[in-house]
Amino acid sequence: MREADDRSEQVVAEAARVLSAASDVTLFAHINPDADALGSALALGMALRRRGCAVRVSFGAPDHPPISLRDLDADGLVVPAERVPAAPPTLVVCDTGSLQRLGRLADRVEATIAAGGDVVVIDHHVSNTRYGTTHVLDESAEATVLIVLRLLDELGAELDLPIARCLYAGLVTDTRSFRNASPRTHQAAVRLLEAGVDPEAVTRPLLDTHPFGWLGMLSGVLGEAKLEPSAAHGLGLVHAVVRLAHSDGLRSEDVDSVIDVVRTTSEAEVAAVLKETEPGSWSVSLRSDSRVDVGHAAATCGGGGHRLASGFTARGDAEDILAALRRALDQAPLLD
Repeated sequence: MREADDRSEQVVAEAARVLSAASDVTLFAHINPDADALGSALALGMALRRRGCAVRVSFGAPDHPPISLRDLDADGLVVPAERVPAAPPTLVVCDTGSLQRLGRLADRVEATIAAGGDVVVIDHHVSNTRYGTTHVLDESAEATVLIVLRLLDELGAELDLPIARCLYAGLVTDTRSFRNASPRTHQAAVRLLEAGVDPEAVTRPLLDTHPFGWLGMLSGVLGEAKLEPSAAHGLGLVHAVVRLAHSDGLRSEDVDSVIDVVRTTSEAEVAAVLKETEPGSWSVSLRSDSRVDVGHAAATCGGGGHRLASGFTARGDAEDILAALRRALDQAPLLD
C-alpha cells in the first residue's frame, strides 16, 4: 500500500510540474458534464488562471453547461467546443474514462499528442483507458474533485471560495450527499466549508430543484417502470424508460435524476434507467446497492464506470437494449 501511495504522490507531482510549466491550458469535461466533471475542470482552471495561465474549459455536448452548474463558472472559463484550438499545447481531461466520452472533442487529444503536447488525464473511474501522456488516476477516490484538490495542494494554489464551490459541487453529488464518503472525504469537505462554501446554496440547485414539468415526467416514467425479481443473479432489477416525449422541455439534469428515484426500490439490487437522447439512441444509467458489479456489466455493453454506478450508450430498440443488459448483469461478478 505504501508503494502504491508513493506512486500516486509521484504522478500528482509530475502533473503539477507539467501544469506549472504551461502558459496555455485547455481543460475538458465529458459530454453532458455533471458537477464532478465540470467542477473539476473549473476549479483547476481557475487556479491556473490565477497563476497567469491562459485557460479555457469545454466539453463536446451540449453547447452550454447545464443550468444547475452555470453559477460555478465564476471566471467565465467555459467556451463552446468550436472555439477549442485544433491541437492545444496542454490538455487536461477531467472525470472522463475514455476518448469516446469526449464526443467531438476527442480529436483534440489525438492532435495534441501527435504535436508533442501534454495530455493530463485526471479521473477516478476504474475503467479509464489511459489515453493521455500523464495519468492521475485514483479509483479509490469517491470523486475526481478529490484528486484535483490534491493537485491544487501540490501546485500551492489558494483554496478560495469560487474554487471551493466547484469542488464541493462535485463532492456532494458524487458521494450522494456524503452517504458514500470516507473519513478522508469528510475531511476534504471540512476544508471546503472552512473556505466559505454555503452547503445549502451549492446543493439545492444541484439536487433539490426541478421545474414543475419534472413531476409530470416522473409520473409517466415511474408508472411504466418494471421490476424483474429474477434478474441480476436473482437479486432483482428495476428499470424505467425515459422517452423523448417524456422529457420534452426538461433539462438533462432533470432526466438524469430519475435514476435516484428508481434506485430506491427495495426489492431490486440493480436499477437501470434508459434515457432516449434522440430517436433510436439511448443513454443508460446503472446503479447497484452493494452486491452486483454494474461497472463490469456496463463495460460488457460498451460503457464503463464504477462497480456501483456506471453507464453506457446504445442504439436500437429499448427492449433489445434491456435484453442485452440482463445478459450482462447475469455475467457480472458479485461483490463481497
